[in-house]
Amino acid sequence: MISEVFITCAVTGGGAAPSSPHVPVTPEQIADSAIEAARAGAAVVHLHVRDPETKRGSRNPALFREVVQRIRKSEVNPVINLTVGAGGDLTLGGADAPLPPNPVGTDLPGAIERLAHVEELRPEICTLDCGTMNWSSAGGHYIMTNTYGMLRAMAARVKELGVCPELEVFDTGQLVTVHDLVKEGVIGDSPLIQLCMGIRYGAPDDLTTLMALVHQLPPRAVYSAFSIGRMQLPYAALAPLVGANVRVGLEDNLYLSRGRLATNAELVNRAAEILDGIGVRVMRPEEVREKLALKVHV
Repeated sequence: MISEVFITCAVTGGGAAPSSPHVPVTPEQIADSAIEAARAGAAVVHLHVRDPETKRGSRNPALFREVVQRIRKSEVNPVINLTVGAGGDLTLGGADAPLPPNPVGTDLPGAIERLAHVEELRPEICTLDCGTMNWSSAGGHYIMTNTYGMLRAMAARVKELGVCPELEVFDTGQLVTVHDLVKEGVIGDSPLIQLCMGIRYGAPDDLTTLMALVHQLPPRAVYSAFSIGRMQLPYAALAPLVGANVRVGLEDNLYLSRGRLATNAELVNRAAEILDGIGVRVMRPEEVREKLALKVHV
């Protein structure tokens, strides 16, 4: 067990149009929700953006720019963590004719284009999804695509930019990728890792699977663990027991309790209450910057 943790708030996610009115969509809404989460105790805000018209996830640098500028101009100072997940989207044509891919739902730009918003805005952290996996959408033909070559190229560029990569791990095999990136020197030997649990076709959220992932981490890793859905808040209590930091937010879970839709600030506040109740101190943004040796570019 660790006695102090930082809370990351995953503010909106990048999938389909949200089913809760509390999920922020416009840049102003996303920034405001991130600011409220920071006030509630989130040291890190993990940010996707959404097209204001379709409400679906986007990788438009202009949308990221507005969100980040609004947060940086506010009175709070959370660590900004930008997704690089958008752009690894492959939807095959179907079971009988997988090729060519379906243009609806397929978006496969090169490594540099996927990092355009990171290069411009220089957040302290950006995420790299550490593998390719099936995803339960698009009629069963969607694949989240991240080849090792793509990840190596993105990781190398992120290193040049002085941005800390957070390695998103969805199953045990993806830790092989993490170890290989560390061995090649593309990632430092104290990597920042997020263990993503409970996602269909990835690692289930049971304790045995979680411990299997924890036992395969690089020895000097700093890591967080979360689960989607109803297990999100139980994981706020579980994470410190396995040496992990905490992540909550509307990207992963819409509810504060059964039938009660949450806001990001409410989820962060509840996680902070849980942690306080088990004697775990919540770290402030400046402590996280020091712990992770983050570079502030603004």
